[in-house]
Amino acid sequence: MNSISANLNIMIKASEKASKFLIRDFGEVENLQVSVKGPLDFVTNTDIKVEKILIEELTKSKKNFSILSEETGLIKNKDNKNIWIIDPIDGTSNFLHGIPHFAISIALQSENEIVSGLIFDPIKNEMFYAEKNNGSYLNNKRIRVSKKKDINKCLFATSGKKFKDTDLHNRKSGSAALDLAYVAAGRYDGYFQENLNLWDIAAGLILVKEAGGILNEVDLTKNENLEIIASSPNINEKMLEKLSKF
Repeated sequence: MNSISANLNIMIKASEKASKFLIRDFGEVENLQVSVKGPLDFVTNTDIKVEKILIEELTKSKKNFSILSEETGLIKNKDNKNIWIIDPIDGTSNFLHGIPHFAISIALQSENEIVSGLIFDPIKNEMFYAEKNNGSYLNNKRIRVSKKKDINKCLFATSGKKFKDTDLHNRKSGSAALDLAYVAAGRYDGYFQENLNLWDIAAGLILVKEAGGILNEVDLTKNENLEIIASSPNINEKMLEKLSKF
């Protein structure tokens, strides 16, 4: 196993603890699919519960770090140079429909730079993580972006309206975090989307970067309306050229 920092270790422990509730509630959602009331309120409660556990676990060790989370927004603490960025369930719609494709996403932003990121898919038990200058990993194994050179053989992920007419072979998965993790792991060759929130993509940014991928510049001072274009170096120019036509 590669050596990981104390901060990443805290992130891993927090996500593992919170995931137990996520897995349990996901089982309930599958039962709720057939009920009249529907699972929407239930999922909102799961979101809040998972977020609460993550915040509790992260603040146990780092009381002063600030927090940016999907449900709560920005929690300013003494240290505003270090910020935990949390998405308790990225892929809520999938979760809601009983589709096992969602993740817990946690990133650490330090001095306006993402220095570590973790994306945990509890149903498939896949833990993607990366730290600055230390590479990207999936369950302790090093991962790298795809090596494909022929764009017609590539698979892309998206869910932005702007790009829906592109002739790039693409699919919508319903989880921006996992889309980026899959680019890092070489499963997808690229990902493009707009109108994203920082908590959807913060962990994914460092995963792709540390796996050798190429990303557009993302303004970390903005929390919303962000655009991402990420891919392997081999097909980046071809992908940008195709996207620019639409």
